[in-house]
Amino acid sequence: QVQLVESGGGLVQAGGSLRLSCAASGSIASINVMGWYRRGPGKQRELVATITYDGLTNYENSVKGRFTISRDDAKRTVYLQMNSLKPEDTAVYYCNAEVATAPAGPYEDNYWGQGTQVTVSS
Repeated sequence: QVQLVESGGGLVQAGGSLRLSCAASGSIASINVMGWYRRGPGKQRELVATITYDGLTNYENSVKGRFTISRDDAKRTVYLQMNSLKPEDTAVYYCNAEVATAPAGPYEDNYWGQGTQVTVSS
């Protein structure tokens, strides 16, 4: 069993900042890509940012320059620092991870957290 638990969401005014965290636990041999996704009101889930095991990052265009993804492998935790928040960033944010549950085993990417609500007021 693998669990991902997000924290750090909340209500913030436009222009403010929040830091999301997602800690992975359970039967984990290694973690490849970790990422953040979001689902806004009436929208489909979309990619926000990803980070590989060796630190390569990828961002959705609308968050480039405002959001920063990072990870601490010793803590099995991925972070999303969100600055200059806009009302359109309002969404439920989900953590995702590609996890191998056995040494040299295949990575599976179907591990998700329960989501954390981020609300940005104008």
